[in-house]
Amino acid sequence: MPDYLEQLRDAKARRAPQDMIRAIPYLDFLGVTVREEEGDLICVLPFQDKLVGNLTLPALHGGVIGSLLESVALLQLIWTLDNATLPRTINTSLDFLRTGQAKETYARGRITKQGRRVANVRAEAWQDGPSRPIAAAHGHFLLG
Repeated sequence: MPDYLEQLRDAKARRAPQDMIRAIPYLDFLGVTVREEEGDLICVLPFQDKLVGNLTLPALHGGVIGSLLESVALLQLIWTLDNATLPRTINTSLDFLRTGQAKETYARGRITKQGRRVANVRAEAWQDGPSRPIAAAHGHFLLG
């Protein structure tokens, strides 16, 4: 079994969602933190100059926002389900709703439908409160 899968399982068993980030180097590189709130994982992306895609505004790079949304969806699946393998992304669609400003960004994923082989997850990212999302994603993930 790969080391990262063991790290994810161990973090889940200890109910330590922040330890899941250490198994995912990209999220660790971005400085993402994660906490649990009422069964949902909330990811926090701190602002850093390296994340700016449009220097004129400045605005967060769309790829960073998209990867944050896909990552929080996957983390929510791992946290919620008991699978022997990691979920694999089938596809995701992104809706950019507002400019991602140069400030801290939050994201949450919610499982909207789960079957035996496929799960659907909706993820949202916000900065000024969950009622004003900057982006949303709909993802389909293969289980097992």
